[in-house]
Amino acid sequence: MAEVTITKDNFQAEVLSAQGIVLVDFWAAWCGPCRMLSPVVDEIAAETPHVKVGKINVDEQRELAGQFRIESIPTLIVFKDGLAVHRLVGVQPKEQILALLS
Repeated sequence: MAEVTITKDNFQAEVLSAQGIVLVDFWAAWCGPCRMLSPVVDEIAAETPHVKVGKINVDEQRELAGQFRIESIPTLIVFKDGLAVHRLVGVQPKEQILALLS
């Protein structure tokens, strides 16, 4: 499934109202570790059609970053049926991320 750019305007529809699993990547363009993790997130989006993958740019979406208390990036949050169930901070191996999505 293709990645979705998430903003405060579509967050409710894309994440909170979504059925199933949504992986949300909080990132910023200037963040080196975010750039390292981005290809992994892209691979997960391409390889797991049952998972919706969304990206939130923390510089553009400060309200959402504050709402989820994002203090370090990259931060990945796994939502299941609209509820946050897992959080990973920093660059993570693909296998660890996939384990949380199964």
